[in-house]
Amino acid sequence: MASHWGCLVRGARRVALLTAVLVLPFLPATANAAEGPVFKDGEAQPVFDPKDVVKESVWVRAPVDSDRDGKDDEVYTEVVRPRATERGLKVPVVYMVSPYFSGGNDVPNHNVDVELYVPDKRDGRLLKASSDERVTAALGPNPITSGRYEAYFIARGYAVVYAESLGTGKSTGCPTTGDVNETIGARVVVDWLNGRASARTATGEAVKATWSTGKTGMMGVSYNGTLPNAVASTGVRGLEAIVPIAAISSWYDYYRADGAVVAPGTFQGEDADVLAEYVHTRADREICKPIIAEIAKDQDRITGDYSTFWDKRNYLNDVHKVRAAVLAVHGLNDWNVKMTHVEQWYSALKKVGVPHKIWLHQSGHTDPDTLRSPEWRRTLNRWFTQYLWGHRNGIDKEPRATLQREDKTWVDEKDWPAPGTSDVRLRLSAGGPAQGGLGLRPGQGVERLTDDATKTAESLIDQPTSPHRLSYTTEPTQKPLRLSGKSTAHLRIAFDRPAANVTTLLVDRAPDGKSHVITRGWTDPQNRQRPDRTSPIKPGKFYDVDVPIVPDDYILQAGHRLEFVLISSDYDYTLRPQPGAGLSLDLARTSVELPVVGGWRALFQTF
Repeated sequence: MASHWGCLVRGARRVALLTAVLVLPFLPATANAAEGPVFKDGEAQPVFDPKDVVKESVWVRAPVDSDRDGKDDEVYTEVVRPRATERGLKVPVVYMVSPYFSGGNDVPNHNVDVELYVPDKRDGRLLKASSDERVTAALGPNPITSGRYEAYFIARGYAVVYAESLGTGKSTGCPTTGDVNETIGARVVVDWLNGRASARTATGEAVKATWSTGKTGMMGVSYNGTLPNAVASTGVRGLEAIVPIAAISSWYDYYRADGAVVAPGTFQGEDADVLAEYVHTRADREICKPIIAEIAKDQDRITGDYSTFWDKRNYLNDVHKVRAAVLAVHGLNDWNVKMTHVEQWYSALKKVGVPHKIWLHQSGHTDPDTLRSPEWRRTLNRWFTQYLWGHRNGIDKEPRATLQREDKTWVDEKDWPAPGTSDVRLRLSAGGPAQGGLGLRPGQGVERLTDDATKTAESLIDQPTSPHRLSYTTEPTQKPLRLSGKSTAHLRIAFDRPAANVTTLLVDRAPDGKSHVITRGWTDPQNRQRPDRTSPIKPGKFYDVDVPIVPDDYILQAGHRLEFVLISSDYDYTLRPQPGAGLSLDLARTSVELPVVGGWRALFQTF
């Protein structure tokens, strides 16, 4: 996930409903009233000059030694705060931490044209820093000269703090792709802002954040959005709100899928070691080579199994510790950090009862500021106004979900997935090599496909008939049908080899025949019982295999058909073994479970 977020770069740090205007009563007597925060309509107002600031560069001491040099790591941090803080004003902080502020390295990805479960070499396509969409998403179009949010927040009385992840830029330590060292390195800045950690200047002088109220909000896109999830999962006091945008909630689900080695979209062959090497931009890079070599070994691209390595990088394990109010944002068409991450994180947050809100848009791996800036910034400001300034504005009482629909309009809903959603199962009927049926009654017989990893899923979907895929379709819809949440394919399937990929797709077929992949899912059938254990496959024997499909929110328009497609290898995502593996599907014992808004009643009215 190399390079995704934030609005900060080394050498260029930039990045209820009251109608009365109020000044916070706790301002020191020495501060002029005009220098205090002002609120109107529940929002902090732009009353500070964003150019009249104090800038500081400090190194915050972290209680970890990720580079194993016998010394605590240090996190390079830059502070931009209103000059009024020099006259006694204390302000909250918007904090952005990133491994991308100092750029990235060109690193070779892993080769994916390999047989399954055979160790591979690092001879894949080059991961190039200059063309990484994650950096653009994280830092904006011109991170060297401007920040997307800095002036906006400074004008409203917040300080803006930037930090470089361990092993990157001017920070010491090593990049470890999501583990506890990286998390502590990001968290320690929150501790410093609350007086619990020490920091120094370049000349070694101790420095304290006496200007800070301690109340901190973290935000960022991609990797820069993942780090807020990580820090929040520690339960650190003082972190009052986070805004994770296009963020990871479990690193296993970024580089794996239910036992299968599955790449983030457009980054075929990348893995945790590649990303660590990519962001490893500290001056002395020899010291971290053994640490990155350990990552390469422990990530296990052979079995794809969930392991202790991945469990240490799973923030869902500690979601019960989260204290911060979470405004989660994700693209419904983000195939880099897939919708799986925000769905499982948001669902877990609801269960533990922390304040939560979600924005879902129709774009991919991007910041909503590029899509709907005025409305987005108002929401962001109101979130921080309530949870950082402590000014109650009722944002927690409003509809929790804001969604952009396929026609680019925006709607507010009570929550997400949509209330009234329930799971329904559709069955398959014969004809899959050409076009089988998808409906309420199960078919009979067994249908077969042969893997060909040289062909993309999209090309197979659009062929009227193919030996390399099975396709099943509904009748045209009589009215729109909405899916909201997680789908699952329940397969009764046999294999003629002891190893195979399994890929499922949901497809929207328009009346003119044009296709659109709604979502997809993958599994390793050797992990059919649990993701952390490989269970051998006996060729020719049928197994029950469930395939989790990436969550979505999608409206199938009237006159369109919903298709379920089964293939083996997925050219753009999975490992790509030599063609020839055969899969046999038992139609009578196979079904597709869909999250239909309105449940069975809506389904009966649609077809």
